[in-house]
Amino acid sequence: MIYSFLTSPALKPFRSLTRAFARATIGVLTKECVVGGVRWSWIEAGPSDGEPLVLLHGFAGSKDNWLLVVPFLARRYRVICPDLPGFGESGPTASGDYSIGEQADRVVRFIDALALGPCHLGGNSMGGYIALAIALDAPDVVTSLLLLNNAGVDGPQLTPAQQALKAGHDLFDIRNTDDVDIVVSMLFHKPPYLPWLARQAIVARQGRRRKLDRLILDQILVDAVERPFNLRLDELTVPVLTVWGRGDNLLHVSAACAQHDAIARSQLVILDDVGHVPMFEQPLRTARAMLSFLAGRRG
Repeated sequence: MIYSFLTSPALKPFRSLTRAFARATIGVLTKECVVGGVRWSWIEAGPSDGEPLVLLHGFAGSKDNWLLVVPFLARRYRVICPDLPGFGESGPTASGDYSIGEQADRVVRFIDALALGPCHLGGNSMGGYIALAIALDAPDVVTSLLLLNNAGVDGPQLTPAQQALKAGHDLFDIRNTDDVDIVVSMLFHKPPYLPWLARQAIVARQGRRRKLDRLILDQILVDAVERPFNLRLDELTVPVLTVWGRGDNLLHVSAACAQHDAIARSQLVILDDVGHVPMFEQPLRTARAMLSFLAGRRG
């Protein structure tokens, strides 16, 4: 969502240039293909013969959410960060089904189409929920699993935001700049400064996406409420890293501990003074945790 202001029509004259400059500076390529009738867009960096590492963004996010950790990871790994169907520059689906299971199936087809598997698979928030579903239902695709403040597992405690979401309140329904501040405060331990123009652009973007985002969020919440993965975590056969920001005001840190305790081959890193998007708020610390875990997977 922080990058979403770049999609505003008000910034259209230099939007493409800004994104291209940011990606080029970090050393990533932008690619597209059609898989299963859906147009996929992704960024890619690192050696073409490196071990593939696929990273999935969260709700209302995009592939660019990973830009700050990509330079560290791409020194050794072939890093691929797609826009999930319905988000960013990837196309919507004809079916209108954005449930966790359907999105997981689409990601598996994407991985197969690019001949990436088996690969290291990671995700933040909704993306972590999808990655977890893939590791459970298509384990042959996954070498290891990296989960950053992932949804899909309930802890013994819930944040006020989780309680509100489970009661049916749309906390991401942004209609004015005050709503932007509320959402950013929910996602970040130390909210970044957003100038007025950026906040206005986020409001405009969310206005255009309101119907689609509501459709997607409703489907995710049904999965999260009715089908959390708590009772299936012992089925995981791959090594799992859980990275969690202790200052997450969206998903309670107790879920990280519950997840770690239920997984046989599990590592847990809790970052103090970090919120819901550690790869954005503390990219170096997050990348170090990911690289240390991945180093242990090498023969």
